[in-house]
Amino acid sequence: MVSVLISVFWSQSIQARGLPDFTELVAENSSAVVNISTTSEPRSQSSRFHGLPFDERQLEQLPPFLQDFFGGPQSPFGGSPRQQQPQRSMGSGFIVSTDGYVLTNNHVVEGADEVIVRLNDRREFQATIVGTDPRSDMAVLKIENGEDLPVVQVGSSRDLRVGEWVFAIGSPFGFDYTVTAGIVSALGRSLPSENYVPFIQTDVAINPGNSGGPLFNLDGDVIGINSQIYTRSGGFMGVSFAIPIDDAMNVFRQIRDKGSVARGWLGVLIQEVNRDLAESFGLQRPRGALIAEVMQGSPAEKGGLESGDIVLEYNNDPVRLSSDLPPLVGRTPVGESARLIVLRGGREINLDVTIGRLPENGEAAPAPEADDSGAPSQNSLGLAVEPLTPEMASAAGVQGGVLVTRVGQGPAADAGIRPRDIITEINREQVRSIEEFSQVTGKLPSNRAVSVRIVREGRAIYLVMKP
Repeated sequence: MVSVLISVFWSQSIQARGLPDFTELVAENSSAVVNISTTSEPRSQSSRFHGLPFDERQLEQLPPFLQDFFGGPQSPFGGSPRQQQPQRSMGSGFIVSTDGYVLTNNHVVEGADEVIVRLNDRREFQATIVGTDPRSDMAVLKIENGEDLPVVQVGSSRDLRVGEWVFAIGSPFGFDYTVTAGIVSALGRSLPSENYVPFIQTDVAINPGNSGGPLFNLDGDVIGINSQIYTRSGGFMGVSFAIPIDDAMNVFRQIRDKGSVARGWLGVLIQEVNRDLAESFGLQRPRGALIAEVMQGSPAEKGGLESGDIVLEYNNDPVRLSSDLPPLVGRTPVGESARLIVLRGGREINLDVTIGRLPENGEAAPAPEADDSGAPSQNSLGLAVEPLTPEMASAAGVQGGVLVTRVGQGPAADAGIRPRDIITEINREQVRSIEEFSQVTGKLPSNRAVSVRIVREGRAIYLVMKP
């Protein structure tokens, strides 16, 4: 019995010695982590009843019981502007330079009229917002009249490995300087909110108030900025996301030096390569980013990229998933040339593309004209198609194609083709008219999947059809 107890104790001791000790790391780095509180003055709002606006002057002319209904504290319309209170919020951040630059999330300070930064030694400073970058959810602040400011040690997120220990310091739910720890769960995560940031996924406990705070490695270096959580309850569920510090520092330097952020831009719409698409394009396994559409006048068009190309490498970096490509392009300085390896027609080719600047207010879709005519057609694929009028082609931004009017049982329906889709390519051959559609569909192979390029609601995508 004694030997068993000794064995268990010895095993637990070995295990305990293998766990990291964060005490010294926290003591060395917590002084440069800050609590950020913001105040936003109430914006004038109007109450609405049956679509009719009421400003405060009009509200005062109503009977008292209607004033209470439309503008009172319990009003379903939000109360009168006079009764609205300043909005306050809290978050975290960290000091990256002795002259007082602070990094945090854009959503922490968005719309703020006053920003107060509080240090661990209880000093408080007013801060100005130097600039923000909503695309990466980054904000740069500047502490006014700060002296002897502590700073963090900035590391590199490129050296991170899945399974590595990391820890966070922040103010979840307003509890200042809370420390949580975990491991790196995944790298290069793409989120629907922003595909230009390859997020670090961790299982570090992150909650509201941690936003903008630093993520440290065991060397005490900042390797990320805690930004988002996945939750169904509003609280921590074991899935947290941080902005890699390499990307964050790039944004910081551009905001500090130029006042804005310029990102690289190709001007393409891409999609994932699944197993069926890989087979139809001659790939042994799914990989790369499939270009569904090349925008008119874009750097991609000028560089020779075509719809149907699959980008396999970008500046010697392999593109395993389609989500790998946007961050690689975004980090490329505007005006520099990038070397791409793409799969086209079953063989790999090299292309040099001069990278442009990502438009601030979205990418404009091309609108070339087309002039095809013909008669409705139906075929063994279960499709009924008709010619595309020049007006429809112009509205859809295509140079030709056929309009799907009906989808019956058959390969087309199985592939997900719908009425009102515009078919522009089948099996890597262009379809600009009813005649070309008939020619291409008449010689489709019956023993393998083929790709079909369609334009649906203005967006080009590739589907896989098995005749």
